[in-house]
Amino acid sequence: MSNELSCKGSPTSSASVRASLVTDESHFSLASLNSSVSQDEFFRCRDHSDVVLKRMQDYLQSEKLCDVVLIAGVDGRRIPAHRLVLSASSAYFSAMFTGQLRESQQEEITLQEVSGDALNSLIQYCYTGAIEIREDTVETLLATACLLQLSTIVGACCNFLARQLHPSNCLGFSLFAEQQGCTALLKLATAYTCQHFQQVWKNQEFFMLDAAQLANLLRSDDLNVPNEQEVFHALMAWIQYDAEGRKRHIPELLALIKLPLLQPSFIVDHVEALCGGANECQQLVMEAFKWHLIPGRRSLISTSRTRPRKSTMGRLLAVGGMDGHKGAISIESYDPRLDKWTLLKNMPTRRLQFGVAVLEDKLIIVGGRDGLKTLNTVDSFDLNTMCWSTLVPPMGTPRHGLGVAFLEGPLYAVGGHDGWSYLNTVERWDPSARTWSYVAPMSAMRSTAGVAVLGGRLYVIGGRDGSVCHRTVECYDPHTNKWTLRAPMNQRRGCVGVGVLNGFLYALGGHDCPPSNPAVCRTDTVERYDPTTDTWTLIASLSVGRDAIGVSVLGDWLVALGGYDGIQYLKIVEQYDAETNEWTPIAPVNYSRAGACVVAIPNSFSNPASTTGGVALPSTSAANPSSPSNAIAASSSSSAVNVPVANNSTTGWRGSTSASNYYYRRHFRICDYYV
Repeated sequence: MSNELSCKGSPTSSASVRASLVTDESHFSLASLNSSVSQDEFFRCRDHSDVVLKRMQDYLQSEKLCDVVLIAGVDGRRIPAHRLVLSASSAYFSAMFTGQLRESQQEEITLQEVSGDALNSLIQYCYTGAIEIREDTVETLLATACLLQLSTIVGACCNFLARQLHPSNCLGFSLFAEQQGCTALLKLATAYTCQHFQQVWKNQEFFMLDAAQLANLLRSDDLNVPNEQEVFHALMAWIQYDAEGRKRHIPELLALIKLPLLQPSFIVDHVEALCGGANECQQLVMEAFKWHLIPGRRSLISTSRTRPRKSTMGRLLAVGGMDGHKGAISIESYDPRLDKWTLLKNMPTRRLQFGVAVLEDKLIIVGGRDGLKTLNTVDSFDLNTMCWSTLVPPMGTPRHGLGVAFLEGPLYAVGGHDGWSYLNTVERWDPSARTWSYVAPMSAMRSTAGVAVLGGRLYVIGGRDGSVCHRTVECYDPHTNKWTLRAPMNQRRGCVGVGVLNGFLYALGGHDCPPSNPAVCRTDTVERYDPTTDTWTLIASLSVGRDAIGVSVLGDWLVALGGYDGIQYLKIVEQYDAETNEWTPIAPVNYSRAGACVVAIPNSFSNPASTTGGVALPSTSAANPSSPSNAIAASSSSSAVNVPVANNSTTGWRGSTSASNYYYRRHFRICDYYV
């Protein structure tokens, strides 16, 4: 009875009993703790690792429990340490101490060509996780960290050096990084050198390069230059620094200059004088002249020297498109050297199925629809001031799904839909008279057709008329004002993308019957048209079957942008290499688009884009405003064309001193929405 009273009556007796259950392990098992009054607990000491490392550091300072001594090969400094700590911090020491190397059994290890101060700093870092990086020690520290495979220190040193990069030292950093096998710093320094090449070649380090190092630099297509003349001037400066000792390298280095992309007058005035009597140099000059004199054979004589550097290609603009909502209003800009799309500007109002043309420094938006009605208005966007205005009078007929192209000066608006019916009519705008007039109509009504200029003729390809999609092709001669039929494509294509590259027409994707038909099929096939044989040939297919593809030419590549695959609007962008017959992906656009108007523009526009979230286009040389047709065109017929060949079309960028302007002569673009 007394025991029961003591248990119940004493307020502390139950707690005492529970305490005894926990402490008296000789009488109670752990299983008895699983009662309703017990709670499990997981304990973690957050300072444990810091405390342990601090204790190890104390042992290091007092040289207790140390089991290895590292000896710096440069100055013989002896540094005691613990194998466990070194192995846990460094892959180099881990392999040394845990493998079968003889060092795993040695108490003293000499590290050749290692500085004692750098080695001591890195050993201290293994214990503390902290290190001081200074300008006078960073290179030695980086070299030692690379040897010991301390990736965090390598990264920290690379970031430190990257902040010190300058046109006067970037080449030295590149050589140092290459010697040390530091790929991260090498990549940063090389990218900086290419970005600032125009300043780099005027500094002392550039003139100290040997021929092999210079060749490696000139070989890069990533050099940020306005034109190929800049690269030639850099080569000349390097040769003249030691003319007698370096003239023997002229043939091999001149072969790395893209002579065909220089103006013929520049070649005569500057390049021929450098060649002297060297046969190899004379052959390079002849290759350049052939490129200019026989443009029709460029596809047969193309080499790495005829492919422009990325910075001289210009940029792509992707304008508007269908985005699954109410239509995209953004204009994105693509920099091929950075492989990046950036928002340039927004259109003032939503507009669908329009055409786009570039005339000198103006982006001209033609026709389209605003969601309620079909438009005949024409808006203009100044690529220098980034302002919108109305400079061109409205067309005679409202049109959406039209194609536009410049041909021998005038701008043509082809086919489309007026809101009630499909059209076969064609209008022409004369920039001099500033008036629209009708020309001969096509033989068939066409909307969402591809429109292109090739060999001084206007081609209209595919499209639909409401009941069927076409495979027929019509060709317009502006001198006779007549349309003639050409060989039809291998399959029907509505919402077809069209481009011109090296004298050939390309038809990309599309659908084979009106979209309202449940049996509609969107194809991934691509056909190429040879005007000399009047034949179509199937080439490499796209990665995804789709229609309403935006198409343009940038440099020597045909670019296919966005589209609609029957389920979703796409962001993908692919480029076609005619030499390899392959499509490869490049950076996708930021916004899904079908039927975007895609045009290429030269790097001659200086845009105040920083206030609009856009990208500034570096200024090089402007297109000649006196040219009768400094123009590029595009339209929302899902097709686009950029013709770099001099006699393939009559629109283009002419008369500039920039060699890159050859890639904008006679360029236009058609694009067309899926709606």
